[in-house]
Amino acid sequence: MHPVTIVRAALAIAFAVASGSIASAADHWVEYDGQVGAGQGKHIVLVSGDEEYRSEEALPQLAKILAQRHGFKCTVLFAIDPADGTINPNQSSNIPGLEALKTADLLVLFTRFRDLPDDQMKQIVDYVESGRPIIGMRTATHAFSPKNHHGFDRYGWQSKEWDGGFGRQVLGETWINHHGQHGKQSTRGIVAVDMKDHPILRGIKDGDIWGPTDVYGVRLPMPAECRPLVLGQVLTGMQPNDGPVSGKQNDPMMPIAWVKSYTTPSGKSARVFATTMGASQDLANEGVRRLLVNACYWAAGLEKSIPAQSDVALVGSYEPHPFGFGAYTKGIKPADHALTK
Repeated sequence: MHPVTIVRAALAIAFAVASGSIASAADHWVEYDGQVGAGQGKHIVLVSGDEEYRSEEALPQLAKILAQRHGFKCTVLFAIDPADGTINPNQSSNIPGLEALKTADLLVLFTRFRDLPDDQMKQIVDYVESGRPIIGMRTATHAFSPKNHHGFDRYGWQSKEWDGGFGRQVLGETWINHHGQHGKQSTRGIVAVDMKDHPILRGIKDGDIWGPTDVYGVRLPMPAECRPLVLGQVLTGMQPNDGPVSGKQNDPMMPIAWVKSYTTPSGKSARVFATTMGASQDLANEGVRRLLVNACYWAAGLEKSIPAQSDVALVGSYEPHPFGFGAYTKGIKPADHALTK
């Protein structure tokens, strides 16, 4: 190799390390080193993989905020097309790098109807059964749908063996329906009165949370198992200042964020937070970002360190694409999400 080329390569690696992010050797995931913050020493693994809501855009931005603003080390995994190594949300059977869960302190899951091979799925199952904390976003209520791989069928969203599969058993609910009109009625967050002092809601008030994604239909277990934090007010349109619809859609309002405890087969108790918000466009909203950052603190056992107003400023350029099937940006690789100055 020419000496100049060697120097350039060395400088590129040094810059990536100094900026706090570097793609994996296989270019199948991206990592962000934790900077100064209460999360130092904690490792969060964020797993994307949905065809509709652009989790492949939302989770890298959330990870950058958690790493740069709060000190968490973050690893973001993606649905990867094995043919060319690009991020392909329609590739439902391949999420490389799940081995990172072996040493993770927190799993943030945003997948939809994944049919993962048994060796990949086992990494998720082992994590869940370890009793470590879990955060589920939007379509994580229906995260898995086994079709060709059947070693862990009970995790499927329609499981009869494990009623409602991973979504209902671990997060509190599986997929039911669109409660708001999809693409026509957006969502405003209303704080549950009896939970307004919960640490996850620190710095959040009625109306701070808004997103263009619609409210999902949700039927949570008994309050002793599951506590709603935020209710979703269905709005008449797709703007944050639109008024609420009248009638039964908002009477009562559906939960859009809640906390739950999951007891593993060995008797361990895991902290669980779930929200039906979280599409990439939702993360353009400061309230949604604060909800998710606070939830990561709480899930990781750091609720006493949640600031009165968490710093959730965007890191770098963030221009989320609208949700929709087949609307993902083609040709993107995990390394394209690495931090740059």
